[in-house]
Amino acid sequence: MVIGNVIGNIWATKKDEGLNGLKLLIVEPVNVKTGDTSMPIVAADIVGAGIGEQVLVIRGAAARHALNKDKNHTIDAVIIGIIDDLDLNK
Repeated sequence: MVIGNVIGNIWATKKDEGLNGLKLLIVEPVNVKTGDTSMPIVAADIVGAGIGEQVLVIRGAAARHALNKDKNHTIDAVIIGIIDDLDLNK
């Protein structure tokens, strides 16, 4: 799983049929120990996240499984949780 911040929305009127009905968000992964961020990713949102929220993202086969999609589907990342609080033991 990846922790990230939602930084934007994506609207695409023409896309793979498997993406129809999914909200697509731009998530910037965060290293919680250092605060460093990495290259933003696009993730399908199944929990109702919004811009500015910290989220849990799964990728690859786990993401397709979360959407009940087969292994050949186009989904690579899915937001599966909105983080309310993060307690890091430093």
